[in-house]
Amino acid sequence: MEIWTEWWSWAGKLRKSCKRERTFMWLLVAIIGFSIRNDMLGVSSFIRCMGLHGFYYDRLLDFFHSQSLCVTELARIWTSVVMEHHAGILRCKGRPILVCDGIKIGKSGRKMPGVKLLHQESDSNTKPEYIMGHSCQAVCVLVGCLASVIALPLAARIHEGVVFSNRDGRTTLDKMVLLLFELGIKGEFILLADAYYASRKVILPLLGRGCHLISRVKSNAVAYHPAPPPGKVGPGKKRIYGGKEKLSGMFDNPGGMTEATSPIYGEKGISIRYRSAQMLWRPIGVMVLFVAVIHPTRGRCLLVCTDIEMSPIEIIRLYGLRFKIEVSFKQSIHTIGAYLYHFWMAAMTPLRRCNGDQYMHLKSEEYRKAVRRKIDAYHRFMQVGIVAQGIMVAISTTVPQTVWRSFGSWLRTIRPNMCPSEMVVATALKNTFPEFLMGKDSVSILTQFILSRTDFSRKNISKMAA
Repeated sequence: MEIWTEWWSWAGKLRKSCKRERTFMWLLVAIIGFSIRNDMLGVSSFIRCMGLHGFYYDRLLDFFHSQSLCVTELARIWTSVVMEHHAGILRCKGRPILVCDGIKIGKSGRKMPGVKLLHQESDSNTKPEYIMGHSCQAVCVLVGCLASVIALPLAARIHEGVVFSNRDGRTTLDKMVLLLFELGIKGEFILLADAYYASRKVILPLLGRGCHLISRVKSNAVAYHPAPPPGKVGPGKKRIYGGKEKLSGMFDNPGGMTEATSPIYGEKGISIRYRSAQMLWRPIGVMVLFVAVIHPTRGRCLLVCTDIEMSPIEIIRLYGLRFKIEVSFKQSIHTIGAYLYHFWMAAMTPLRRCNGDQYMHLKSEEYRKAVRRKIDAYHRFMQVGIVAQGIMVAISTTVPQTVWRSFGSWLRTIRPNMCPSEMVVATALKNTFPEFLMGKDSVSILTQFILSRTDFSRKNISKMAA
């Protein structure tokens, strides 16, 4: 029961995202469904795990397709709850550390808006090079407890596949920046991202708000030294750029590089070599800090940081945490199922195999509204799943001992100095769910809402009630 009290301390703060009490109740039901379901076969799994009457399957579908819950508002309020109430947020000079990345979700539905042929740039041989699916981008904030660092998800959106106006020239980079600023994070922050996001379209808006980017750059990138002071002042614009230098040249003479103990998360007893230099980067026209790193097993890497006052070791340490968003994606797919929605649009023109972007400006207004409604349903499903996962991470990183007391099972890899995973938290919530419904200290309005819709004629629900 302790773990559900902690769960409510996070979920109850989302009330402001819903104008009506009933909408808020269905939001909580969906969050619970994501947290305790035994399978990930769509919305029907929520009905099975909570023992609801089959009649309420359509009500849940209506909830995900309804405009009564604004996805942008839910993401903004969830972000403010995390930023204000989680004491374990990782910070550098008082600035929270955010991570962003893209994820491609395979979808084979021929009547699903936004599905297109996607290229997967990955070193993994388990992933096909091309898939049909949705291209999403997500944002997380890094939180820590004990010896663990976990990426707590904040928001995700589908940013490719549908073009509503041929005048819309926004790229996925523009949409990622828009998503970052829609979260309403107060003050400055540091963003960790891979080389794709080391772009003028991302860096300049961040610098405009006092935020900074730490990223990797391509090995063939070049930078410029500042122009030397002019010997004679004459007419015309002053020179800004001096001599050009290939950044790969920073790896020359490895013996002259600084040697240090690796600050990368999880590594012990490993030495690295690095060299740093402040130079002008032409894409943004300002001075940035480049760090060349040679790792004994990971190879060579070129990093860039827009905060020139940050130490190279700190830049290496922070960029080493970027992979935490990959772990978060894995949990979102395999444990939570936040991206495993199955909503089809009956009136949609069937897609062809290897189809690209779908252009809506030639379609009727009614058709465009139907496509927007379906994509909003995808976003609502993803955002509610992300909130459910975020609450699990928050519980794991604030009260880990409470989770282990409610776990009631066995794991070979239990380590007392590490926070429990989302799977462990989900198991603990699942084991104590009957106690939550029947307990005297339960949130009465929520438990009454669930119990009044429960089908007690089902065998598993009868056992739960007993």
